[in-house]
Amino acid sequence: MGVFTALGWSEVTAIAAELGLGAVVDYRAIPAGTINSNFALVTRDASGGEVRTFVRINEGKAEVDVAWEARLVAALAGAGVATPPPLVAGDGRPYVRLTGTHGGVAKWVSAFAWRDGVHLAPGDVTAVHAERLGAALAALHVAGLALPEAWRRGSIYDHEHLVARHRRIAAAPDRDLARAASVLEDELAAAGHAAAARRRATTGIIHGDLFRDNVLWDGDRLVAMLDFEQASGGSLIYDLAVAINDWCWDGGPRCDLAAALVRGYAATRPLTADDRAALPIEVRAAAVRFTITRITDVYLARVANPDKDFRAFLARVDAWRGPALGQLAAAL
Repeated sequence: MGVFTALGWSEVTAIAAELGLGAVVDYRAIPAGTINSNFALVTRDASGGEVRTFVRINEGKAEVDVAWEARLVAALAGAGVATPPPLVAGDGRPYVRLTGTHGGVAKWVSAFAWRDGVHLAPGDVTAVHAERLGAALAALHVAGLALPEAWRRGSIYDHEHLVARHRRIAAAPDRDLARAASVLEDELAAAGHAAAARRRATTGIIHGDLFRDNVLWDGDRLVAMLDFEQASGGSLIYDLAVAINDWCWDGGPRCDLAAALVRGYAATRPLTADDRAALPIEVRAAAVRFTITRITDVYLARVANPDKDFRAFLARVDAWRGPALGQLAAAL
């Protein structure tokens, strides 16, 4: 994890000016990004008060993708979803172009009002946290259902894409991946056979990556859901399953937390019979998705990031292939 684009004082000053944030007091890199470069910016407004801003350089993204995410987040925030809306520049766009030359590639900067809060470790998650997270995710989904269907862009992580990535894994001359490749092949086949049941679940706008590091808390109060880069159209139950895989796991499944999460979710958006039928399928599918992408994007790419070790998600795949899935389904 690190910073991929360094910012100089003049570039930071230009960003602050375009966003009307006032004079720059200080800024620092936040070495926590796996895709983007992130910064904490402090400026002083006309009244002399300090303004704190989160600044993100969208690495490798076209303007159309940055604009899509900004429009979505602004609409969700406007509907009451717990997420900060993007700041709007003087030209009316909810992002700015980074000044200077950066390999001859245009880079786009998003900025958000700073939200104080902490990320929870696996052992810190309580039933109260899980229930409130479920309610917040359901509120996001309800708000997304009210948006135009045309906003539901496709996810790059659809079944066929994951199958293609798996072919790369199976072809890799790496003994450590042999078992993983075999297990993942079986699981992809199972997901394919369950395609009809998966399609019957409710679809809408999904976050796609609502892990613990994308949510801020103040005690047991949810402060903000962050990072909508992987948002897309998709199964709302898949989105719920992604959350279960991260928030309801502490060295093994936490069915009590999963029950609280689903209870909080259903209190805001009641689940249909088809939603409930798809949930165990999507719990398995979500574990497979993140195992595959961590192998291709981290392990095979030789990226030193222990927090993204594919074995952690392969353990989830193994658990859901055994009695844990039935235990989970019985608890929900």
